[in-house]
Amino acid sequence: MAVGSGGNLAARLVTGIVLVAVALAAVWIGGFGFAALVAAGSLVMFGEWAAMHRLPRGLRLAGLALLGAVQLTMPLALIGETLMALAAGAAVIAVFAWRLGGGVTGADAGGGRRLALAAASGLLYCGLPAVALVWLRGLGLGLPATIFILAVVWATDIAAFFTGRAIGGPRLAPAISPNKTWAGALGGVVGAMLTGVALAASYIDNLSFLGAFASLAGGLAGLAILGDLFESALKRRAGVKDSGSLLPGHGGVLDRLDGLVPAAVAGAMVFAITGWAG
Repeated sequence: MAVGSGGNLAARLVTGIVLVAVALAAVWIGGFGFAALVAAGSLVMFGEWAAMHRLPRGLRLAGLALLGAVQLTMPLALIGETLMALAAGAAVIAVFAWRLGGGVTGADAGGGRRLALAAASGLLYCGLPAVALVWLRGLGLGLPATIFILAVVWATDIAAFFTGRAIGGPRLAPAISPNKTWAGALGGVVGAMLTGVALAASYIDNLSFLGAFASLAGGLAGLAILGDLFESALKRRAGVKDSGSLLPGHGGVLDRLDGLVPAAVAGAMVFAITGWAG
């Protein structure tokens, strides 16, 4: 989707290959190995989110503790209980942030609301996809289902990047991310649908379901693109180019996983409703 160089392309490719290899190995192993990788990513994401939103140190530590506790205890609880714990914890921290913001800013009535919204939304933004992926991987057919979601998001990003560079054309959202184009977005959706169909055809026996998986892949690709734009808007509002500098060629972990956040949540919901993952 990007028109320009997208940073150092060589570093981007090397980092991307390493990340894909690590992610696939963790998905294949499953269990604690996969949960640990997802938890680590979630915690780093919240750290970057907190830095962008300038959350006080106490709120950062409280948020990290909540995310860690939710994911640590997830194997011992039902998915509904885990989601309730995450939501309740986010609400409690939001109340704490609201009181803290009011005390720090004095006459600034919006200070507490800003901190509360930033803290609670950050916890849900970083926690929900982590819970969704770990839950999905634990199902009977969780391995192919999780790979499907990851591969579709990766295909969206790769196809959008190179299609946008090759074709260019009108910008998708110039006020938010001037390097993204409509051609790149369309290329990303097409690439995701082709990838989704190929994966489904290699695994399922009833090929009449290929249309459903193509539609699912296209929908997840659209969400991944919106997730990318959402994170770009956050960075523009915060006045930063990248969410961090941990990943050469990509920036921060939020920069790398922005498309996966909505796709993981929506994909897990689809597999839960349809029962396709067992």
